Parts: sequence; C-alpha cells; structure tokens
Amino acid sequence: MNFAIFGAGCFWCIEAIFSQLDGVSQVISGYSGGDIKNPTYEEVCSGKTNHAEVCKIEYNPEIITFETLLKVFWENHDPTTLNKQGADIGTQYRSAIFYTNLNQKEISEKYKDNLNKSNAFINPIVTEIVEFKEFYRAEKHHQDYFANNQNLPYCQIVIKPKLDKFMQSSFYQEHKNR
Repeated sequence: MNFAIFGAGCFWCIEAIFSQLDGVSQVISGYSGGDIKNPTYEEVCSGKTNHAEVCKIEYNPEIITFETLLKVFWENHDPTTLNKQGADIGTQYRSAIFYTNLNQKEISEKYKDNLNKSNAFINPIVTEIVEFKEFYRAEKHHQDYFANNQNLPYCQIVIKPKLDKFMQSSFYQEHKNR
C-alpha cells in the first residue's frame, strides 16, 4: 500500500472527496509540515506550529495512480490562494504536497509546471511541494468527519457542495469507490 499526503484547506473537505475513490483504502486526517511533535487541533489552528491540515491517503497503485490522486487534488481546491481556502484562513490551510519519494516529487513538480504553463488557473499556483517528514493523526472526532456529521452547518454549507460537484463529474464516474 502506498500513500500520499496532501494539504488542500480543511482536512474534512479533502477527506470526504478522496474517500470516494476506487483504490483508496483509507483517508486519515492529520497534520504535517510543522515544527512540534504531536500537535493538537487547537495548536495547529493557532498558526504557531507551522503544521498544515492534511490527509494521508492510502492507496493501491494497481487500482489508482499517484497521478490520478494529483488530478483530484488540483481540481478540488484553489491552489492559487496562499494560506487560504474559502473562509478558512491561516498557514494550516495552505495548499501542499508532501512527497514521500523522488518519483512523487518529480510528478508533482511536472504537474504543477504544466498547469501553470497551460494557464489552467488565472493566478499562479502557490502549492508548496516539500519532502514528507512526519504525519500526526488528528484527534478521533476529526476522522470521517463528513460521514459522521453530515447535518452540521459546516458540512452542509462547505463540504457537501464540494463533494456533490465532485461526484457529478465524469472523472468520479470512472474512479468511484465501488
């Protein structure tokens, strides 16, 4: 089993999306890229730990490729806004790829360069591509957040529209979890 670590704003949003994909066995919300060990949600939200909210996506490369995961990553958040996704503002919401090997690094950098060259976005991509060091699992109540809290306002107003848009795409129809 391989894994990818992506930061794309609130981890609840990306967890809900990546959990839908065939070949993804588990999506774990957590923290990466910071300066302290075993941070709490409150510490990360303070902006003083340098950690990003991320998801660790465990996947089977025989079913879904890292490139396919990158496609989902790029298309389901705004990689051109620095430390911000929608109303979520702070370094913990930054767009980031934490590569686990040189192949992931090269693929990520090439994908980012191609998107910038093709003007896929109006503004330049600010997504950081950095070496993975450590992943800290978020507290239990942050895991499977959307699945367990679908009726909460944040889930209805922020997560559900993103998930609905993704699930209506032809891409999702080809890669949905069966």
